[in-house]
Amino acid sequence: MKDLLIDRNSTIKDALSQISKKGIRCLVVVDTLNKMMGSLSDGDIRRSILKGKKITSKISLIYRKKPRFFFENKVNEKKIKEMFLKEKLDLIPIVDQKRKVVKIILWNDIFKNNKLKKKHNIDVVIMSGGKGKRLLPFTKVLPKPLIPIKEKPVISHIIDNFESQGFNKIKIIVNYKAAVLKAYLSEFRKKNRLKIINEKKPLGTAGGLNLVKKESSNHVFVSNCDILTDVNYNDMYNFHIKNNNDFTLVASAKRFPIPYGVCELKKQGTLKRINEKPHFDFLVSIGLYLMKKKVLNLIKKNSYLDMNELINKIEKKKYKVGVFPIDDSAWSDIGEWNQYEQTLKSYD
Repeated sequence: MKDLLIDRNSTIKDALSQISKKGIRCLVVVDTLNKMMGSLSDGDIRRSILKGKKITSKISLIYRKKPRFFFENKVNEKKIKEMFLKEKLDLIPIVDQKRKVVKIILWNDIFKNNKLKKKHNIDVVIMSGGKGKRLLPFTKVLPKPLIPIKEKPVISHIIDNFESQGFNKIKIIVNYKAAVLKAYLSEFRKKNRLKIINEKKPLGTAGGLNLVKKESSNHVFVSNCDILTDVNYNDMYNFHIKNNNDFTLVASAKRFPIPYGVCELKKQGTLKRINEKPHFDFLVSIGLYLMKKKVLNLIKKNSYLDMNELINKIEKKKYKVGVFPIDDSAWSDIGEWNQYEQTLKSYD
């Protein structure tokens, strides 16, 4: 139960980190005595970040002050089921007469037999054609998608993560050392788990998507081949659909420390103050996207195009671009040696 509780004086970053690490969607907000103060969902957190709230802001500014709950002496399984279904809740707190949380009932506690994974008719495209120059000399021997993380290559982790959440229509775009990559992926192909598509020449981080547009689903996930993430793809898809986005990108809430005193000046050029070792917060794109099929029509055949250029085209068309924020702890980038080494340590 402790993992589902968060102190009301915590920050948005604390809440985002707790939700990401524990793989949950909702927290019960309490005071120091575990008295229930409210509830906070992952949706509440994302909306606050997108509205400009700093991740260092207190959750007291954003949590819901009127949560659904039951008193422990009035717990009724039938009524609990009705509340779950009517309100579409992930959890329901049980409190004593002083509103101290004594138990938390999860959806899965009540609907134990409702665990069948839904399979989605949505394409997943993994961009695997790059040379991985930042990982030389490793990538002189192996293509970047085959870099090992513990006992299996990074691309295997990516495929397994999508398939475990019901996304099985996977396409791999290859170019550099395509024969080596195809040899490894042959076992997946035997099980009809994926399709391999050849780029005849390097087409950038987005240009190869032109090769899948004729047979693509109405919405398409696109992932770089050098990221590992704990993103809930179903939540991302629901966010994309609910907001009627044409294009959704995943962004990490990242904090960058400045290890110096930063001078702030007045208009006259004289010193106003020195901010000692400040931090700056940004949302950083991690290389995971979800887009409508019409976006693929913006990509010309056999033309080199990077993802940032595609996003510029999307904005010129006035298509709606959404951002799905996650905590920095919910992903790893292995595109450079120092990042790869950090990822290996996190898997020890």
